[in-house]
Amino acid sequence: MNRNLKGKRILITGASRGMGAELARLCAKAGARLALVARSKIELENLASELTALGADAKAFPTDITCNIERENLFLQIKDHFHELDILVNNAGSGSWNHFVDGNEEIVRQLMEINFFAPSEMIRQSIPLLENGDQPAIVNIASMTGRRAMPSWTEYSASKHALVGLTEALRGEMARFDIDVLLVLPGLTITPFWENLSLKTGRANLGIEKGMTPQVAAKGILNTILSNKTETVLGWDAQWMLRLDKFFPKLVNWLLARRVKQLYATR
Repeated sequence: MNRNLKGKRILITGASRGMGAELARLCAKAGARLALVARSKIELENLASELTALGADAKAFPTDITCNIERENLFLQIKDHFHELDILVNNAGSGSWNHFVDGNEEIVRQLMEINFFAPSEMIRQSIPLLENGDQPAIVNIASMTGRRAMPSWTEYSASKHALVGLTEALRGEMARFDIDVLLVLPGLTITPFWENLSLKTGRANLGIEKGMTPQVAAKGILNTILSNKTETVLGWDAQWMLRLDKFFPKLVNWLLARRVKQLYATR
């Protein structure tokens, strides 16, 4: 199936900047009607104004999606403005760059809240609007760590694994509503994500500067939506790591463990 976005009603979380904002720009160019959701009211409204000036139907809905009351209010507004939904993009997320022993319960709960519980409830509350949509789809933006957990991304990996598991289970369940469920697994991406980590105590050189730009990542997400591809891995690093892990998991485990020992050797 090829999906045409002209006139499609699309809700994007984490839309104020980074991949979310770039995806919104691409969807607007394709003729979609956009519900832009994020906590950053000013940035969100600026983006909505930018897209509206270009002729798009884009509306800002400042919302903390981890708050149930705000989520309920969001969907009341969505129904009032758009009546139904065609596509939900769960893009909002947060991370922490630390070894598990250096973290705490608050970090675990915080990441599970934004990376798993919030998108799961966004899905639950969007189903009544999506089931009457045109070529409806749920698009979950996870991470390569949702397939291959990585040292120093412990809590983050756990939350993204949970989102991947939810996505796979929902594919069968959503079939009765004719709602497609798509999964995107990005690798390193140069976005404001890195500025908002809960902790930054990991020692490895991540080489963020070599990651994808938000524009490249957004184009990959857009192509996934258009082609209705079930699962998409974005970025050379993610593709390389997941391919290696698929065929040589013991080697990957050994290489990662060796690197950790080197980084944390007594100095």
